[in-house]
Amino acid sequence: MAEIDVADVMDVAAAVLLLAGSLFALIAAIGVVRLPDLLSRMHAATKPQVIGLMLVVSGLALRLRDPSVLGMLLFVVILQMATSVVSSHMVARASYRSALVREDLLVVDELNDELNDDAHDGLDHRGAP
Repeated sequence: MAEIDVADVMDVAAAVLLLAGSLFALIAAIGVVRLPDLLSRMHAATKPQVIGLMLVVSGLALRLRDPSVLGMLLFVVILQMATSVVSSHMVARASYRSALVREDLLVVDELNDELNDDAHDGLDHRGAP
């Protein structure tokens, strides 16, 4: 019987993770092109893209097996997770306030309730007096 090498198993797992991450990135790209409105496109651009990046980085970590590279890859994932979530949230709020969101596609509109509460407190839709 042939002996299984740990490095070969790690290489196969790395290839699977790289392919899965690439598939998530492809799904994100297709979603950005095909989805009907701004909020759906932003969701497609951030969520699967970050998961795809995490899978690709995991595959790279298994393939490279270098501690100095692992630290850099972890840093890339942390920065991507922080900036992607915050930037998409800010763009979504700005687009909502600029009336670029299709309200007929919203299932729940919590931001409208918040903006109406601000209007009752004497603030305009931007939160300014």
